[in-house]
Amino acid sequence: MFSERLSEVGLIRSGLILATIINVTACTLSQTSPQTEPNPATHDLDVVDFAYPPELRELSFVSSGSKLNGLMYVANGPGPHPTVILLHGYAGNERNLDLAQAMRRDGKNVLYFNYRGTWGSGGEFSIANALEDVAKALELVRDKRWASTYRSDNNKVALVGHSFGGFLGAVTTANDRDVSCFAFLAGANIGVIGAAAKNNGAVRSQLEGIFGSDMDLQGGPIHGNASRMVGEMIKGSTTYDIRSHAPSLSSRPLLLVAGERDEAIPKSEHHDQVSAALRKSNAERLTEIVFNDDHSFSANRIQLAKNLIEWQRKECWR
Repeated sequence: MFSERLSEVGLIRSGLILATIINVTACTLSQTSPQTEPNPATHDLDVVDFAYPPELRELSFVSSGSKLNGLMYVANGPGPHPTVILLHGYAGNERNLDLAQAMRRDGKNVLYFNYRGTWGSGGEFSIANALEDVAKALELVRDKRWASTYRSDNNKVALVGHSFGGFLGAVTTANDRDVSCFAFLAGANIGVIGAAAKNNGAVRSQLEGIFGSDMDLQGGPIHGNASRMVGEMIKGSTTYDIRSHAPSLSSRPLLLVAGERDEAIPKSEHHDQVSAALRKSNAERLTEIVFNDDHSFSANRIQLAKNLIEWQRKECWR
């Protein structure tokens, strides 16, 4: 996730509302909808197929010459299972692996990996590199040999991204027509941050300090250059603005989830603006959920998993 210290650059507005669900699709999501079977967000598997049991497999793959570290959550049974690529934020302290476990219990494989320069993966972290890394992950999960190894359906691939990972997922989905569906969880619109830095030198300096505190410190999580990263944001302030990709996203099944008390990525400046752009582009299958919660949905993890699974069942592979 983006550090809460982004509040230092004056990008923060907050408020309070009750948790709500705004549905702009033909289907209905409900926080209290009855379950006809045990909900995988809260219940373990009733039956394990010991010939094809659920597994956690450590893996690595190479993206532009750098070794990336990852995990594959393989679902119960012979499959083939849809695959969800789970994209972490910056710096990635909240990995959302509880969501990975819940989605696996619901019969989906989940790939989690660390982008270049993060958490032990090789290379240097940058926005462009991270986008390339996501594209490489998509290429891998669509490979027939990968599908055979992990009991996957290489034609059913979805993206779920949190914070910076939401930005990566939005841009990737807009440019890849074969992504089945996409969930934007407290998603960051990097173009908005880049524009703020472009128009205000003080904001640029503060951002460099914030990102620099995570980079190249002894034991720090990120290998990168803060000045180059902020420059990349400024240069890409237009192309990295998710609103500019709304026409390409508008025909997809999309889930937008926000925290009303999010101080890292304020709802009013990210979620609300992206949602408005999608509506203006006549988004056909847009679902929105707003919690009275923080950037990590700390008070609503089980409800978040329930809503994510219910949305995937209804929208991704009907």
